[in-house]
Amino acid sequence: MAMNQRIEPELHPVKVADLRPTQMTVGMREVSAKQTEWRLTATTKGPEYLGKHMIPVVLGPKDRLWLIDHHHLARALHDEGVEHVLVTVIARLQHLDKDCFMTFLDCRNWLHPYDEKGQRRLWQDMPKRIGGLADDPYRSLAGAVRQNGGYAKTPTPYSEFLWADFFRRRISAKQIERKFGQAVEKATELARSHAAAYLPGFSGREGDHQHGEDDRD
Repeated sequence: MAMNQRIEPELHPVKVADLRPTQMTVGMREVSAKQTEWRLTATTKGPEYLGKHMIPVVLGPKDRLWLIDHHHLARALHDEGVEHVLVTVIARLQHLDKDCFMTFLDCRNWLHPYDEKGQRRLWQDMPKRIGGLADDPYRSLAGAVRQNGGYAKTPTPYSEFLWADFFRRRISAKQIERKFGQAVEKATELARSHAAAYLPGFSGREGDHQHGEDDRD
């Protein structure tokens, strides 16, 4: 993600409420897991935890800070009542007008304006605050499958959203809601199949058994 600019940690606290999202959804199961992690840490090592989890941002028009990663962590801290975080400024683009700025983010793959149904929306539809991020159950499923060894972590931006859309066409929302563990096992198998070979972090063998394009329950 880095540009030819010096990355500058902001040592002064930044309000979580001032961070602008560059995506429309998160997986709330993953947010919940990060909330639990924070609760176990906050009392004794809260400042140290925040120092190790600096949030990357781009400085945009009107000096607003646009979050380009760690949306789940930011949402978890927001929901836990944490008011300030430390950020790392990846790029300073406050001189651009809004349309040019959003086009730049999109071209850099720093923007993911897709809703909880996987449909692309206008950037004007993006939530203006971290608390406005919607829940996409398939993003939670994608995160759980990676944790389950279904595919490898990769630096490809928004890779887990690509996996989420892969599962969206093959596993029903009802199964995710009612039998999440079974959905993870099924999705892990799908992630290792030939059908997923084009996705970042693919860890299966391309010659493995194939699944159809629509394998919903």
